[in-house]
Amino acid sequence: MDDQNKNLFLAIFLSGMVMLVWSIWFQPPPPQPDLTLPPGSVQTTDGTSVATPPAASDGATDTPELPTSTHAEALSKAPRIQIDTPKLSGSLTLMGGRIDDLKLKAYRETLDPDSALVTLLTPFGSENPYYTIYGWGRTGDMPADSVPGPDTMWSLESGKTLTPETPVTLKWDNGRGLIFRRTISIDDHYMFSVEQSVENTTGAASRLFPYSIVARYGAPKTRGFFILHEGIVRMSDGELEEIKYKKIPDLDPVASEGANAELIDVKESGWVGFTDKYWMTSLIPAKDQPFTSVAKYIPDSDIYTAETRMPIQTVEPGSKVSVTTRVFAGAKEWETIRMYQNDEGVDRFIDSIDWGWFFFLTKPIFWLLHTLKGLIGNMGWSIIALTLILKALLLPLAYKSYVSMAKMKTLQPEMEALKERCGEDKQRLQKEMMALYKKEKVNPAAGCLPILLQIPIFFSLYKVIFVTLELRHAPWIGWIRDLSAPDPSSILNLFGLLPWDAPGP
Repeated sequence: MDDQNKNLFLAIFLSGMVMLVWSIWFQPPPPQPDLTLPPGSVQTTDGTSVATPPAASDGATDTPELPTSTHAEALSKAPRIQIDTPKLSGSLTLMGGRIDDLKLKAYRETLDPDSALVTLLTPFGSENPYYTIYGWGRTGDMPADSVPGPDTMWSLESGKTLTPETPVTLKWDNGRGLIFRRTISIDDHYMFSVEQSVENTTGAASRLFPYSIVARYGAPKTRGFFILHEGIVRMSDGELEEIKYKKIPDLDPVASEGANAELIDVKESGWVGFTDKYWMTSLIPAKDQPFTSVAKYIPDSDIYTAETRMPIQTVEPGSKVSVTTRVFAGAKEWETIRMYQNDEGVDRFIDSIDWGWFFFLTKPIFWLLHTLKGLIGNMGWSIIALTLILKALLLPLAYKSYVSMAKMKTLQPEMEALKERCGEDKQRLQKEMMALYKKEKVNPAAGCLPILLQIPIFFSLYKVIFVTLELRHAPWIGWIRDLSAPDPSSILNLFGLLPWDAPGP
């Protein structure tokens, strides 16, 4: 191996080590939670003790064992309201008012047109429940049954089926003078809007705080690939944080939560939720609404939760208080998410897509790929066109590298002569080689640097192709019907000519 190749591999190794050390040693320390509160309470700005919101039915938090039911059996345990939109189907249950049954109409599990639709949310009682729940937290000495909980049976006050044109309103009277309502609406894409209200018909003021929770039982199966983030993703006043599923149980124990958690006080805008490779469920409070963003793991029940908690509301006698939280539950489509960010004010929502370390490269690369797809009509040919464009843009750098390598090649005979003349005298050899480089105006690192500058660009191209939803089940030519999957061709199926897949490894 000549000196030039040694320098190249050394530069690549050193660059990787710098990035690794930086990611390990120079991350900002997480905020330290207050561990002085008693279990089951949450700290407020005025010192009031308030109950921690529950994530599931009372029985679910006592034991990690879940009832074994089929999906259909779990759905039949309580009355339901159907959800029907151009992109979503499913239902929400009147028990707890949870959105816990959701399928994506535009996406199937496999390429088979008769395969099942992708299921995003599943009810409690089924395998790996995953749902959203809302409610009001009690303060002081309010009884537990004075506020709606996960097992509260709501009544349907208005509406029949939840569609973009027809919202539904749920109602629950606690029998002590507080009347709770929940109005749920949805748009044509993946955004729910949940307005929670409480009406006080008593003669005394009540103090409560609204909350929203995304609860997930057990860690889902993930790709486990280092360039892909799956887990908690949240924005807090412009600061993006990602916590992988495997790292959530390692959060510090918080006595006030009775779980491992990380709490962030958000002053103006933010969101929090769970993201998978292609799908996401996120809670989005109203803009300029302060809230507490919570990432939590309950070890005894193996429950992962993402939560938003609003400040305590004082409901005076004869008055009504309401608060609205949006919920994104659907596919991470670039155009849809960008629309929510640009048109509906969801702060930096486009960053919910995993752009990685080189986001300043992956974002414009994906924009160009998306634009080419609109012009060409096929994602495979668009990738080829994008690669050619990138190679053309990098041609000046590549040219400099080739020129430098050519110059070094012409000096090889003289360098070999120097080695023979200097023998074992390394110091003299190094000195005479530097003099030769200076005389011939050759920089030995000039061929290495242009190659190093190209590495993050093509890594970013690979990142875009790997993580973005737009390549899922996207066909190209012949036997290649899914650009997000490995090439199915093999000698055993005559490179795609025979109608079966190659055997796996």
